[in-house]
Amino acid sequence: MKYRRSCRLPTVLSALLLTLAPLIFSAADAREQKVFHLNISPNGYPPYLIVDQGAPSGIIWDVVSLITQRLGYSVVAEQIPRKRVDEMLLGGHIDCTPRAREWTDDPDNFVFTDPIVTIEEVFFFPKRSEFVYETPEDLFSRTVVTHLGYLYPQLEPYFSEGKIRRFDVSRHRDMFTFVLHGDRFDVAVADRLVGQWILRNEGLQDQFSTSRKGIREYGLRLMLRPEWQSFANEFNTELARIRASGELDAILANYR
Repeated sequence: MKYRRSCRLPTVLSALLLTLAPLIFSAADAREQKVFHLNISPNGYPPYLIVDQGAPSGIIWDVVSLITQRLGYSVVAEQIPRKRVDEMLLGGHIDCTPRAREWTDDPDNFVFTDPIVTIEEVFFFPKRSEFVYETPEDLFSRTVVTHLGYLYPQLEPYFSEGKIRRFDVSRHRDMFTFVLHGDRFDVAVADRLVGQWILRNEGLQDQFSTSRKGIREYGLRLMLRPEWQSFANEFNTELARIRASGELDAILANYR
């Protein structure tokens, strides 16, 4: 009888281990899983970040999701107000936020990836208009619809002197409404992709033209803490790959 008990013990232990093994390995996998916390802000920034749907979307979200998956991360969207982003990032509450280096007060405190997409500030005007932009002088005696709170360094001296009139609105969509239906407004200044996104969603693509030249360009990047430098390097490598393969252009085409 003693011999029979000693023979059954390994069998019982084996069965127990087989039962517990999936739980043990899944717990280990959970500990090893890499999670990337990306700030998408409460209101997003269409078409770069879109938050008014069931799941986040937009150019930046799609690119980051594609690249981080290839690097072995899962992405979690965080909605942090603009005024708290830098503090939350440095404190480790989020890992990253989309940002142009030029928009950051202390850029040396952070690490930036290569530009994912270029933000171009250009002019939108009705197709019936004969407006052509080459230099700020082309705006003299005209009214430019601008976004409330935005600065336009190339135009600020002319706004101050009254050579160019500025009319502020608080929403990007309203800029195009004023230009299209208001006799006093000549052009709107906005990011090219933002404007194209709004016009497409409002069904106004055929009613506006866009200036070939603009007043500023920024590279929209990922901004991270310094300890994420190695991640930034890997991200840049994958970004170059999807740009060369045409995958980045395919993502952009979805939002034009």
